[in-house]
Amino acid sequence: MVDLRKRFGSLVAAHRRRHSLTQEQLAEKANISVDMVSKIEVGATGARFPVIERLAEALNIDPAELFTTELPAGAINRGHLVEVTTRLAGLSASELRWITNVIDAALRGRA
Repeated sequence: MVDLRKRFGSLVAAHRRRHSLTQEQLAEKANISVDMVSKIEVGATGARFPVIERLAEALNIDPAELFTTELPAGAINRGHLVEVTTRLAGLSASELRWITNVIDAALRGRA
């Protein structure tokens, strides 16, 4: 758990620096204390989902980007992609296979 907190904190700090924000500015934008930002960034504490959502919104990123370096910054677009993936997550395996075939057919028609 400690390792996850440190990795999460490092990613928060990296995104904060990428946006040229101080800890104070991020804390203000996310409506949390500067102490909380500091503790999160060094891995001394974790963050609950509401705080994670506020941090991501303050950094203008998808919350998933705070958990992995595998996603290039800004790779996940909000809006339609989130709506589609949320709907897909509730489908059965057979429904997902059908949707995959529909997508394949649609993309073949584009070329």
